[in-house]
Amino acid sequence: MRILLRGLAVAALLVFVLGAYLWVELRSIEPVPEPALPGTLETRELRHGDRVRRVHVYRPRRLEPRPAVVLVFHGSMGEGAQARAGFGYAFDELAEEHGFLVAYPDGFDRHWNGCRKKGPYEANLQNVDDVGFALAIVDALAERDPVDRDRLFATGVSNGGQMALRLALEAPEHFRAVAPVIASLPTPDNLGCEPRRLPISIAILNGTEDPMNPFEGGKVALYGVWGDRGEVLSTEATLEAWREIGGLTAPAQRRWLADHDPEDGSRIQEISYREPARPLVRLLAVHGGGHTVPHPAMRMPRLLGRTNRDHRAADLLWAFFSEAPPRATYER
Repeated sequence: MRILLRGLAVAALLVFVLGAYLWVELRSIEPVPEPALPGTLETRELRHGDRVRRVHVYRPRRLEPRPAVVLVFHGSMGEGAQARAGFGYAFDELAEEHGFLVAYPDGFDRHWNGCRKKGPYEANLQNVDDVGFALAIVDALAERDPVDRDRLFATGVSNGGQMALRLALEAPEHFRAVAPVIASLPTPDNLGCEPRRLPISIAILNGTEDPMNPFEGGKVALYGVWGDRGEVLSTEATLEAWREIGGLTAPAQRRWLADHDPEDGSRIQEISYREPARPLVRLLAVHGGGHTVPHPAMRMPRLLGRTNRDHRAADLLWAFFSEAPPRATYER
């Protein structure tokens, strides 16, 4: 009886400590309030294969005559609404300024079928055709608006970043540029798709102290313990792979972005490879940053590492998308 009581006491203490920790973690989150914008957010359903899928589309009040399209993929256990909030609604605000469409799809069972073999979620287990779904979204948007198919862009966070990588690997001819966030290429033994190895403009935004997607490569698992997604290449090796595919041989251009918040413990370094008649390949290395999305008014759970508050990630990615050369200008 005494041993039983002691075990119950220890269990109760662990529950209390865990509860206190989660309470502190929740208090550390600083989300961005949804802004009042003049555009409209529409939720659409479309059938792809034998499934009905859903996508949330932000349409600005003033749309360009031939608007660009930005696909934004949420992270694990998320949905389109999470992707909007995860970037601090900044893509909606940029859409109002520049007149493009933003699509926030919902993953299958709250996940995406990226190019990693390992992943115990249904999108992977059922080998869901998310590449086809992404292209079907563009077709659905084009039924209403004359979208500029030469300006299709994709980004995503974590599992959504893996989805953006899959588009670059398997459907690069459809996109001018992609920008995976806190995501890296799988190692060869963890690669679950057939890369086309075609050049494409790509920006990688990764934190050097990411506890989930290790900057130096290795197992994708929170602190190496929870949520094993197999192994990925280092951020440097991921960058080098795309530089090689793009045929870029000139030295990198390097600069430090402005450190607007010296108290956040992080700073962003931009490393770019650019040459005439070649794609633009860029790394946005968040030195000191974690498994988080930069934004001046947002802080993600401290469990995931530091949140950079110098810049809005969406601004950096849209600037990259705007710089990316048209695919037709690539040297053949």
